[in-house]
Amino acid sequence: MSARRVTLSDVAARVGLSKAAVSQVLNSHPASRVSVDAAARIRAAAGELGYRPNLTARSLTTRRSGVIGLVSEAITTDRFGSGMIRGALAEAKRQGYVLFITETEDQQAGIVSSFGVLVDHQVDGLIYASIRPHAVELPEINADIPVVMLNAVASRPTATVLADEHAGGESIVRLLLDAGHTEDVVIIGRDRSVRPAWTTRAIERRLAGISAALAAHDVVPISEIDMPEWDPDHGYEAMRGLLASGRRPGAVIALNDRLAFGVYRALTEAGLRVSEDVSVVSFDDDDIALYLEPTLTTAALPYEEMGALAVRILLDPDLTVGEQLVPMPIRVRGSVSAVPQELKSFDRPH
Repeated sequence: MSARRVTLSDVAARVGLSKAAVSQVLNSHPASRVSVDAAARIRAAAGELGYRPNLTARSLTTRRSGVIGLVSEAITTDRFGSGMIRGALAEAKRQGYVLFITETEDQQAGIVSSFGVLVDHQVDGLIYASIRPHAVELPEINADIPVVMLNAVASRPTATVLADEHAGGESIVRLLLDAGHTEDVVIIGRDRSVRPAWTTRAIERRLAGISAALAAHDVVPISEIDMPEWDPDHGYEAMRGLLASGRRPGAVIALNDRLAFGVYRALTEAGLRVSEDVSVVSFDDDDIALYLEPTLTTAALPYEEMGALAVRILLDPDLTVGEQLVPMPIRVRGSVSAVPQELKSFDRPH
């Protein structure tokens, strides 16, 4: 025999308040006069009792379904992108909403189909999330349904959440400059004079931040190596080729952690020590970065924070069009020489 469904009356009885007060809090009613302390007690009691809102009844009363649609472009299967889902799920749950996730399979037809399905299910808002922050052609939908872009840019003016790649690029360079690297810097991943077709807004801003910080201190890299792919093999080949040409860097800026993994191997094979002989920094904060020796200093992609912010913006009644940039924490670890001891912490603000 199935357990009886917990009702608003059960929650009201637990906290000693009226059913109307409980309903206002759990349905996020804008005119609620329930105190902050009482609202916290109501939510805690609802959690303890296992209360689940009747979405059909709620939609009839509030004209809201309590459901947010998230259209995924490859993030459901990506180990980095899954952080966006974790952040969005946690924030949706905190605000009493359910997240309904669909996958586009990286096709325009999938985008159109996903939006149609979610609109048909009367979601209260839509989030489009991508692992690559590129331009996306959104289908036309009911203007009353808000849309937020998460790590992607829409073809029309929309609220957008992105990592602050420019500031991240500046911060990672400043760390090297603080360590005294002003004449021996190498960039691996992109030659800034080249603009390949596959580039994204994020990469352009990352490079712009790097360029701004270098230019501010009149630092000119001794080499910039453009790579078609950003995998360990490519980082390895780039560094091995550089060393074979007789040029030895004092510091390497790898444009992602996977390139840096290959750089580590090439340096080790050449008898050079990371940190003591060559400082290495990169971007993304791959889990493996903590298991390298020495551990890798990197600018982290704040995907969970971005996912949570996308939900908060979507549910904000004063939602406005424009970009919201989330800072990239700098994980200061062991791969940079001469970093002052006080900076050798897990996060460095920028």
